[in-house]
Amino acid sequence: MKNQHITYLSLGTNQGDKLDNLQNAIDLIADKVGSIQKISSVYKTASWGFESADFFNICLKTTTQHLPEKLMQILLEIEKELGRKRKETSAYIDRNIDIDMLLFDQEIIFSETLIVPHSKMLERKFVLVPLAEIAPNITHPIEKRELAVCLLNCTDSSEISLVNQLLKRPIPITEKYNYIAIEGNIGAGKTSLANMVSDEFNAKLILERFAENPFLPKFYEDKERFAFPLEMSFLADRYQQLSDDLAQLDLFKNFIVSDYYIFKSLIFAQITLQKEEYLLYRKLFDMMYKEITKPDLYVYLYQNTERLLENIKKRGRDYEQNIEAGYLQKIHDGYKSFINTQQDLNILVIDVSEIDFVDNETDYRSIVNQIRKV
Repeated sequence: MKNQHITYLSLGTNQGDKLDNLQNAIDLIADKVGSIQKISSVYKTASWGFESADFFNICLKTTTQHLPEKLMQILLEIEKELGRKRKETSAYIDRNIDIDMLLFDQEIIFSETLIVPHSKMLERKFVLVPLAEIAPNITHPIEKRELAVCLLNCTDSSEISLVNQLLKRPIPITEKYNYIAIEGNIGAGKTSLANMVSDEFNAKLILERFAENPFLPKFYEDKERFAFPLEMSFLADRYQQLSDDLAQLDLFKNFIVSDYYIFKSLIFAQITLQKEEYLLYRKLFDMMYKEITKPDLYVYLYQNTERLLENIKKRGRDYEQNIEAGYLQKIHDGYKSFINTQQDLNILVIDVSEIDFVDNETDYRSIVNQIRKV
């Protein structure tokens, strides 16, 4: 699992639609930084250090996998995306959005580009009031006092008032889902994505045990002879694995993510089995399917056939190298039919044909955000 850090951020604005500015910043922080755990109330204060329109201020508690310097770079990019133009001046000026890093775990950082804890946070009520609201018992790393105590000792006499409007907290994946199943054609990247999601969000990982199936290499050599034993062995193994793993609550994991859903058994059986074999298989499948927990979200990764063939060749499994485009198309048609006929399954289809979520952080983050926003 990637290390998760807790950071506290201060957001302020005194131009345009202030609540909208704050909400847009919150949404982008959730997209690019990490999960937002808490949002303070909105507070109004007079401009600090210069004469201008009143500010709206909030503080956030956020978890992130980014290190401080990278996090600061992302926050500056978010400000820029929201239209802020920083000027080469030390004077206080109007701004449509301002995002400051106040605390990062319990680290003390003094560098040319970053100072943490924020050097002026203890002098400003518009920072300390919302921060103490969401983190009163957190200790300031330098002062060694709780933030609630720091607020009591703050000498800032400026007036601060509560704004009677709430901002929306984006719900993180860890709170939204108990079980996510990731599906796709052969070579679509479902196992890679399942591993990445598990690693980032501390999810229990269920991976299909295809490598342990002795019939799989034989099937690609003689499909007609080995189709039925292959599909039956896969069905039995998938049923046992999902039944066991989904029934076991892991107190140290946030949710469950798998790189398959048991319905894929029926999709492949429709393609590979003879009519009589399929009818028998279907009876057994229907009995098992009723007993399996359904995922809160079913993610289907679509990838065009040309890319699938490239990926299959690249990963180099000998028994897959003779897979034909027509066979992959039949599999996709089976998934498409399944997706189009499901009434009670929460389904997200993502086209990954033109992206590389394994090696491109932006592409991966785009997928994670689509999952979070379903």
